[in-house]
Amino acid sequence: MKYSTAVTSSRRKTRKAHFTAPSSERRKLMSAALSAELKAQHGANAVPIRVNDEVRVTRGSFKNREGKVVQVYRKKWVIHIANITRDKVNGTQIQVGVDPSKCIITKLHMDKDRKALLARKGGASGSADEAMQTVS
Repeated sequence: MKYSTAVTSSRRKTRKAHFTAPSSERRKLMSAALSAELKAQHGANAVPIRVNDEVRVTRGSFKNREGKVVQVYRKKWVIHIANITRDKVNGTQIQVGVDPSKCIITKLHMDKDRKALLARKGGASGSADEAMQTVS
């Protein structure tokens, strides 16, 4: 059921909007779920993935492999993770792209912008917890 007249429900138009999205929108589209501990701690289900986050792959041929995000390749809709490589025929190693939706973030790279984002996403419960900690 369509709720907003500003958004199309046409499959053709939504696919075009997705695949021709600018880099600023791809940042949000390339989000990954948080682990159970991080969900409980920050009150958010998923956040945009970024370099230096530690992730665990949950699907595909690299399932259960863990590593640090080396690159977020927005143009190709993939992320590159340390230690997930393959050998080319000539012997050189190349990074293998992994879809961010197939990963779970196990450790967040925190800075002031990330903290502000999580405070907004966490809603009232997240900011109330922080307020209680400052009062104590």
